[in-house]
Amino acid sequence: MALKHAAENFSKSLKEEVRRWGSMKPTGVSLKYMMEFGSRPKDKKLLISAQFLLKELSIRIARRAMELENLPYGLSLKPAVLKVRNWYLDSFRDLRSCPEIKDRDNELAFTQMIKMIKVRHNNVVPAMALGVQQLKKDLDPNFVPEDLQEIHQFLDRFYLSRIGIRMLIGQHVALHDPDPEPGCIGQINTRLSPMQVARIASEDARCICFREYGNAPELNIYGDPNFTFPYVPSHLHLMIFELVKNSLRAVQERFMSSDKDVPPIRIIVADGIEDVTIKISDEGGGIPRSGLPKIFTYLYSTAKNPLDENQEGLSEAVIMAGYGYGLPISRLYARYFGGDLQIISMEGYGTDAYLHLSRLGDSQEPLP
Repeated sequence: MALKHAAENFSKSLKEEVRRWGSMKPTGVSLKYMMEFGSRPKDKKLLISAQFLLKELSIRIARRAMELENLPYGLSLKPAVLKVRNWYLDSFRDLRSCPEIKDRDNELAFTQMIKMIKVRHNNVVPAMALGVQQLKKDLDPNFVPEDLQEIHQFLDRFYLSRIGIRMLIGQHVALHDPDPEPGCIGQINTRLSPMQVARIASEDARCICFREYGNAPELNIYGDPNFTFPYVPSHLHLMIFELVKNSLRAVQERFMSSDKDVPPIRIIVADGIEDVTIKISDEGGGIPRSGLPKIFTYLYSTAKNPLDENQEGLSEAVIMAGYGYGLPISRLYARYFGGDLQIISMEGYGTDAYLHLSRLGDSQEPLP
């Protein structure tokens, strides 16, 4: 009985602490600031970075933990969402238990802890997607998807915040690398070749397509192979991979039983004054105009629901499609550093995806 009472008090005090930190205002940073701050990562700078992160991560994680408690339509009570909320509470508890960061030893211990937090949150996106799919299964078949706009807006905020949290942790951890690659400041490559990233991401997507269908359309990439700009390689890889994966699936499925030559997917990299734009064009039949407003929601996918085949839903394998979050999350990654993603479709022919990346680097994080 005493143990139960102590647990209830602890839970109550934790909730109060989460609310207190969750009511504080987060501080956005820019790609430009990250590059300038991390250009010479001496011990003093790493100490300042750790002190900032101890407070900033506590605020951001507390805000998301609060939101996860009060989601509409019973989403908060889905097993997968409860699991995610527990991850956020565990991480908040770890941060608030951390001693004050006064010296190098404190900073190194803090760095190890936030590395573990990042690993703990690795499966947040598929877990939340699973929770949404669980909700969709339980809803009345006559329920109109537009009524779930509130959930879509929450997921936009939630995933955007997650991108920021992982970027801040990853950048701090990467600044400890004693032998960084030439041109790299933490996770940022100041001389990133979008052509090279497009090639690697496209081949990765083709491997998935081969695994799924036993074949994959060809890809042609156009642009200046010598052009570079500052960006986060992992972010760019994820966005191009998702877009190419969609195009490969559309083309492969359209021409699977056809005698016609399968048209290649075209990737064009354009270097503008304000933006670097990457266009991915396919002849996969396009998207009906009625379907275009749905493609950036988390409750829509033209593919078979992977939960029908895998009830756990958290398999490590990359699936070709189905959860319905590849496009909306890719757009959030683009917007995180001031860019955007647009999809233009010609039904009966194909789709063009325009990935705009801000090359100025001084736009603040769009904090939810």
